[in-house]
Amino acid sequence: MNAILLGAPGVGKGTQAQLLTERDGFVQLSTGDILRTEIANGSELGLSAKGFMDRGELVPDSVILNIVSLRLDKNKSFLFDGFPRTVPQADGLSNLLTSRGMKLDYVISLELPVEAIVERLSARRVALKSGRVYNLLFNPPKVEGICDISGESLIQRSDDKPEAILVRLNEYNMKTEPLKKYYEQRIGVASVNADGDMETVYRRVKAALT
Repeated sequence: MNAILLGAPGVGKGTQAQLLTERDGFVQLSTGDILRTEIANGSELGLSAKGFMDRGELVPDSVILNIVSLRLDKNKSFLFDGFPRTVPQADGLSNLLTSRGMKLDYVISLELPVEAIVERLSARRVALKSGRVYNLLFNPPKVEGICDISGESLIQRSDDKPEAILVRLNEYNMKTEPLKKYYEQRIGVASVNADGDMETVYRRVKAALT
């Protein structure tokens, strides 16, 4: 089974993808994670992507699709998390799947009001050394402002401040929101209410995958 999780930043795509991977045998494919792995391994594709990133440029669709292509050759069932981001990427993914005799079975769109997204993301705090991420609403540290693991002070990243969040959401609406219409016209999109704790949302996602 192949599925895509769509949704704006902060709706919980990563959390739900992790639960579906751990509990239901999906192979999570997150292009962000793959890029970081390829860069860390010093692969040709990773170095190519790093060059664009170091110059502050977006990694071209051709590089992203090449990386996805390599993963498709290794596994036959995927949960795409945060990919595709644009209609051209969706076209590219469709071609990759067709060439391998594969197809998409489900597209799930996690939905959450803008106000709730801003509240969630602005409550995130990060420990730079340990890399641990907290949320003051759902997963606060045991001691306010201090990482449970490293004891270091927690910070709010600049892109988790309300004004930056609204910029990210605007970019999402311009580039990624059209994907819903794209997939609605092809295989259909199941909209899932992402408001609630992760277990509640997980049950809703599971129901949409049947």
